[in-house]
Amino acid sequence: MVTGRLSTRIDFWAMLSFIIPFFVYLLTLAPSVTFFDSGEFLTATYSLGSAHSPGYPLFLIYAKLFTYLPFGSIAFRINIGTAVSAAVACYGVYLLASHLLAGEELPEDRVLSVYRKAIPLCASLVFAFSARLWLQSNHDKPYPLISFLAAMIFYLLLLWRDSYRRGEEHPAYVYLGAFLCGLAFGAHQTVILLLPTYAFLILSLDWRLFMRVKEAILAIAFALFGFSVHLHLPVRATRNPLLNWGDAKTVSQFLWHFLRHGYPVEKPERDLSLIWAQMNAFNVSREFTVAGVLLLLVGAVAFARKKRDEVLAYLIGVIFFLLVIVGYLNTPFETIFLTEEFFTPIYMLSAVFIGLGLFFLLRKGFSSLPKKLLRSLPVHLVAVIFILTLPVVVCALHYVENDQHDNYIAYDYATNSLRSLPQRAVLFTWGDSGAFPLWYLQGVERMREDVDLLHTPHLVFRWYLDGFPQVFSHSVLRSVPLEKLNPENALRMVIDEQLPQRPVFIDFSTRYSLDFNDYTLQQCGICYRVGKWSGTPFRLPLLQTWSYYTLRGIGGEMFFRDLDTSKAILIYANSHMEAGELLLRSAKIEEGVLEMKAAVKTSPEFGNQVASILAGYGIK
Repeated sequence: MVTGRLSTRIDFWAMLSFIIPFFVYLLTLAPSVTFFDSGEFLTATYSLGSAHSPGYPLFLIYAKLFTYLPFGSIAFRINIGTAVSAAVACYGVYLLASHLLAGEELPEDRVLSVYRKAIPLCASLVFAFSARLWLQSNHDKPYPLISFLAAMIFYLLLLWRDSYRRGEEHPAYVYLGAFLCGLAFGAHQTVILLLPTYAFLILSLDWRLFMRVKEAILAIAFALFGFSVHLHLPVRATRNPLLNWGDAKTVSQFLWHFLRHGYPVEKPERDLSLIWAQMNAFNVSREFTVAGVLLLLVGAVAFARKKRDEVLAYLIGVIFFLLVIVGYLNTPFETIFLTEEFFTPIYMLSAVFIGLGLFFLLRKGFSSLPKKLLRSLPVHLVAVIFILTLPVVVCALHYVENDQHDNYIAYDYATNSLRSLPQRAVLFTWGDSGAFPLWYLQGVERMREDVDLLHTPHLVFRWYLDGFPQVFSHSVLRSVPLEKLNPENALRMVIDEQLPQRPVFIDFSTRYSLDFNDYTLQQCGICYRVGKWSGTPFRLPLLQTWSYYTLRGIGGEMFFRDLDTSKAILIYANSHMEAGELLLRSAKIEEGVLEMKAAVKTSPEFGNQVASILAGYGIK
């Protein structure tokens, strides 16, 4: 690679910075849909529709390309696309670290110059195996893509700075960077938090540049051109795709969708414990270990004079991310884990400075040795061990927790839910993780298309009702002001409409999120059939439903456990325990005990609770 210019020569080390992470990501790749936003992104991608606000048009278009692979399910193909975006983000770390180290010298440079390539590779691997990026690499996520774009914009500005110093202005680098900034909005809006970093890289070289009106207008024009990827939302909305979140056909609906007006804006009262938890969402030591933090500090301090602007640009990025994500968003305890992903571009830049720290210490070590030892094999073995230790340790620490190659729990959870339902049933869901895998299975894999899957929180949005004309064309919801209606009352109104016409079911989350005292429920596995009040709140559970279930990974053979995967296992166990207690109460002792045993087998932490319930019936 030639400093300051785009090189056409193949860089073997650069190829490794992509190939090694991609190979490891394939080993740990989720084979199908997972929890959280996965099923929604998969369905939106497949139908080229719109995901939840702000829509993610760039990510959907990018991921759609991988649906044309000739093997695997649609979910698996899109997961491969995410692995590719994560691997190219690692290449972005290599590119930045190589550029920042290009002018650095080593003693006996002809012998040791290989380390200027090996260390950026190690920096890219440290980023590749960080907990955050790895978790985002093995299923459909937009954050690796935004990290790659963030790296490329930073790199383009470094090239522009080099050309400006030589007196050879190349504003095309800035224009291309502005275009990528606008484009990146279509992957995730957190790119706006990097704008102060990018502006600093330009103005710190010459503050008078802000007076160049013509260049500024051109840069804004290129940014708007990139931002035009959002035209995907209204254009595709006119085609009524399978998933058309927000239905952005009109300007008002587009702004409602893009500005995230569908999300609640109430902020929690902040105390020190909440502030600390919010701050801890950005945790460099968790991603790179304490040794990584020390290397990051060494790199920033050691290069503070030579690379002052780059170091300050990184610090500005950290500060703005914290000010907005922690200060402005003020996320409550229960959703702080969602903000952890927003910091991925900052972790990407952190890995670059970890590489600089490695280089500084290695150069110090070589400089302290006699020249005759610099060619000795033992010295180079020690050097190789030194630079490989951190990526190997980070990989070993995070491998098990991110290995999803056997993760069928979300797929089976959704499949089992659909198997609980008779023909032409309607199933009401509540939580995203309970709903989105169902959307994927029905919309993409065409499973149980006779069932209507209705998401309760969306019943108060007219655009959502428009997506189910057969259900809501003549619904009472059409005649009430939805903006004044809460989801619970909307659900009751729809249930009362549907009960005379078809079987009505609710999922586990809906059952325990809302009040159903006016109805009689019958448990069917992890779903409940809703009936008119019959004088008793519960009917005996339909036990044969369990025989239809597939429960891969429930027994502990799969090590990966995220929050919702663990919740799914607890739901299975709780459903067995609830059925068992109802059977015991109805004097069906043998069946009740079997259900209680199934609960403990599914989730051993239920052991004491089950023992206490059985003791109440005189059963050991």
